[in-house]
Amino acid sequence: MSFARAIVNLDAIRHNAARLLEMAGGAELMAVVKANGYGHGAQPVARAAIEAGATWVGVAQLSEAFDVVAELGAARNGARVLAWLYHPAADFAAAAAAGIELGVSSQAALNAIGDAVRQAILAGRGAGLIARVHLKLDTGLGRAGAPGTLWTALVATALRLEAEGVIRLEGIWSHFAYADDPGNPTIAGQITAFEAGLERAEELGARFSVRHLANSAALATGLPVTYELVRPGLALYGMSPIPQVASAKDLGLIGAMTLESYLSLTKPVPAGQGLSYGHMYVTERDTVTGLVPVGYADGIFRSASNRGRVRVGGRNLTVAGRVCMDQFALDLGLGAVDRVGDRVLIFGPGLDGEPTVQDWADAAGTIAYEITTRIPPHIERYYVGRGTSSGRFK
Repeated sequence: MSFARAIVNLDAIRHNAARLLEMAGGAELMAVVKANGYGHGAQPVARAAIEAGATWVGVAQLSEAFDVVAELGAARNGARVLAWLYHPAADFAAAAAAGIELGVSSQAALNAIGDAVRQAILAGRGAGLIARVHLKLDTGLGRAGAPGTLWTALVATALRLEAEGVIRLEGIWSHFAYADDPGNPTIAGQITAFEAGLERAEELGARFSVRHLANSAALATGLPVTYELVRPGLALYGMSPIPQVASAKDLGLIGAMTLESYLSLTKPVPAGQGLSYGHMYVTERDTVTGLVPVGYADGIFRSASNRGRVRVGGRNLTVAGRVCMDQFALDLGLGAVDRVGDRVLIFGPGLDGEPTVQDWADAAGTIAYEITTRIPPHIERYYVGRGTSSGRFK
């Protein structure tokens, strides 16, 4: 085997998508596969989610949307694709032609989209071409979206371009700042702001086919904001968006990724031996140590030194000493029978007591999102479950 691999269970993705549809209570499901499917692989995750009932695919970057559309092909099965981050000189006409819908936060972006479609039509490259847009309202996150002071002008511009026939209003959306903190007063404030923005847009004459506000945390906490569409990300991959309140198991989700490596070296060491840089760990007794050939260049957080746990031979062991660029050490214990080549399970779904992504996030002082998205492309992804062959996605 290679020195490490990430095994992605597509049946877990399907299970999670079905579970999220239950939580959505009749709303459609957008499978958010930005950042290469949170490190799992955008195309195979999108395909599995669509098979389980997702009717939308969401990405951040427009370039990701082009890739997803091209790679899915017929497997897209009519699912709509939304992207919301792009350069002002992006090829919006090509996006419209590919059926990619665009999240829009400003008049400048809206005008650039309208100009691109208009020019394509005038050049004879886009008969009947129209860009489908979703207007984003900043309800309090303070990131993308038009705040209340700019919202009316954004809607008015959209209505003018819609009347011209170069865009079509499809959605209104926003994003929570504190949905993972149940009871935070900003949540109710953002819901109120969203409803007020919708009312104002409708007063101006806007009509939207979908409203979407619910992310993974909103679904997990049961916020009454499912509307016509929900767009979970983290939960699709079997991780809890509210780990301080409910685990993935509590939410009925199954972790989709297992990261594994192997023991590249074992050797006896005496009591009092420091391990790795800075001797953060010193053996208390004669023991056997093992090396695992992955490190911070492979997505193993250096901040998890002396804290991250792995599973070897049916037992969970803590990283011994500092995580290096390409390896870390384990204290296997006196009399250990572990051998070079034995499997080291870094994290998995936790069904057999192995450490999970959340365990590593806690050890590294970060969030689960960062653990899987930081696993670099050189760690090969293998896919298991229905629709796979020989470990690789087909």
